[in-house]
Amino acid sequence: MDMDARKLRILRAIIDDYILTGVPVGSRTISKKYEMGLSSATIRNEMSDLEELGFLDQPHVSAGRIPSAKAYRLYVDSMLQAGIIPDDSAESVLSHFSGRVHQMEEVIDHAAKVLSSLTQYTAVVLSPKGNEPRIQTIQMVPVSAESALVVIVTDQGLIRDSIIRVSSEVDGDTLYAISRTLTNELRGSTLTDACGIMPQLIRRMDGNDEVLRSLYGFFNEGKTVTRSPHVAIGGTSNMLSYPEYSDVDKARNFLSLMETRDKLADIIRGSGEMAFTVRIGPETGVPEMADCSIVTASYSTRSGQQGTIGVIGPTRMRYSRVISILNMMGHELTDMFSGEDEGKRTP
Repeated sequence: MDMDARKLRILRAIIDDYILTGVPVGSRTISKKYEMGLSSATIRNEMSDLEELGFLDQPHVSAGRIPSAKAYRLYVDSMLQAGIIPDDSAESVLSHFSGRVHQMEEVIDHAAKVLSSLTQYTAVVLSPKGNEPRIQTIQMVPVSAESALVVIVTDQGLIRDSIIRVSSEVDGDTLYAISRTLTNELRGSTLTDACGIMPQLIRRMDGNDEVLRSLYGFFNEGKTVTRSPHVAIGGTSNMLSYPEYSDVDKARNFLSLMETRDKLADIIRGSGEMAFTVRIGPETGVPEMADCSIVTASYSTRSGQQGTIGVIGPTRMRYSRVISILNMMGHELTDMFSGEDEGKRTP
């Protein structure tokens, strides 16, 4: 039995309708809502053929049909091959990312919240997996008589900042001189390397012990954070609003999986470095996600390391919108962490 153009049109209509309503679709619905010039009887026969081909399931004998994972795979593949990635989400994504980049973890947490808000699904954002970032510049400026702001810019385009204690005798010129010396001494070093070098610098740079010891403590805190990939999750409870997760056991299993961040990171990152990956139902390889789809995209840092952004939703998710939003989010995060949009942002 062949998959001809008419069957494809009917299947596309069933998928579109089921994504919108979540209700099994019957032949009369297709006949009334979609202008195909076909009778209900003809559509019903085609739907029987599509069920035999494995593209439709019938949950109950008297009910309409619902798309199978095989149907969604065909739907998504044909959409991506045709390059159908609308840009209607561009303004929504960009409006959430004004201002300067600060901590990478802060940006990633915010991205997860934005993704979940725009899609109404569960979002997961992972920091780049790779080597520890390397210091490019260190800057310190006074903010009060006994405190200063320290800002570290790394090769990954991220900024780490903190308030440190300084002596009231240390003025702005002194902090500038210390910043220049530290930048020259530590440029190209990781925070772990810097922790090993700082004791020597403290001995050499006599008279600025308090500033340098405060920095030493900041480096120690920072190296612990940068060693482990950061996993941000947004909108976990969004999935519970879909009928697919009205079953208590199914909802409990899903929520339990969301709490195991290491496992979740492996699932999301398992997509590789393709522009987009879409895994539908059983393709996820995770029993708790048998009724879910996972759509992921990647973003890059200045040093070329790859991070991952993903959306988890029911198999009847709005794929074109999700892909559009992930496309824009990936570009925006890449620009932010590579410094390419620095001139476009407000200080």
